[in-house]
Amino acid sequence: MADSVRTMNIGGIEIGGGEPVLIAGPCVVENREMVVETARRLKSLCAEFSLGFIFKASYRKANRTSLDGFAGIGDAEALAILSDVRETLSVPVLTDVHSVQEVEAAARAVDVLQIPAFLCRQTDLLVAAGGTGKAVNIKKGQFVAPGDMGRAVEKVVSTGNERVLLTERGASFGYHNLVVDMRSLVIMRGFGYPVVFDATHSVQLPGGGRQSGGAPEFILPLARAAAAVGVDGFFAETHPDPAAALSDAATQVPLDRMKDFIRQVLAIDASRRSLMP
Repeated sequence: MADSVRTMNIGGIEIGGGEPVLIAGPCVVENREMVVETARRLKSLCAEFSLGFIFKASYRKANRTSLDGFAGIGDAEALAILSDVRETLSVPVLTDVHSVQEVEAAARAVDVLQIPAFLCRQTDLLVAAGGTGKAVNIKKGQFVAPGDMGRAVEKVVSTGNERVLLTERGASFGYHNLVVDMRSLVIMRGFGYPVVFDATHSVQLPGGGRQSGGAPEFILPLARAAAAVGVDGFFAETHPDPAAALSDAATQVPLDRMKDFIRQVLAIDASRRSLMP
């Protein structure tokens, strides 16, 4: 693993400086009340652990398993809610963008633009996101070898923007299954940019029905493994009532269990760092 990576400040949160951060929130903006309350509770929880926190929520979902899958409440309304979270709670916010046409509006509302895994090779999208000057979190495609993600980084950096994060979220492995190769965390961090582990999308069982399934019993084991390897951030989708979530119901961590998630990964991360020369 690279001894050091570029550090960056995202809305007052430093990432890449040695201490991991948490990127967490619901899969998608469902309504204002749920989003604001989830963000408030996560901010309080992270403060308890002195843990840097970036709130995440998609303002809409462009990649749905079925045509009638929930896609969002409307772009303008959802982005306004994310902007309000950012301003009223003073927390940095992350959301996905799916096309060049979306980038400008999303960049006005949030601090981090996320490139979905299926779109990590889309040159125009990567360049447009980089051109905003915002931090850009690139999800590694399920079909992409970790060593090839350097090309995605180059596309963003070509704009003069070196505020890049890389996120591992599993690789396709047979039908309706993903597997996490922990070596990818080391390989991608070797590019010199912060690496994040996505603990919840990594346990999805994509397709196979009208919506993706999942194996949530593996969320914590994989997150603990990533903490032992060493990452700059942990990504987890969480919801007050995952069974009632309108998207990714099978893989969101119950909000009342996030404290245990944080406690476990930070304990292992601290142990790992105590062993480093």
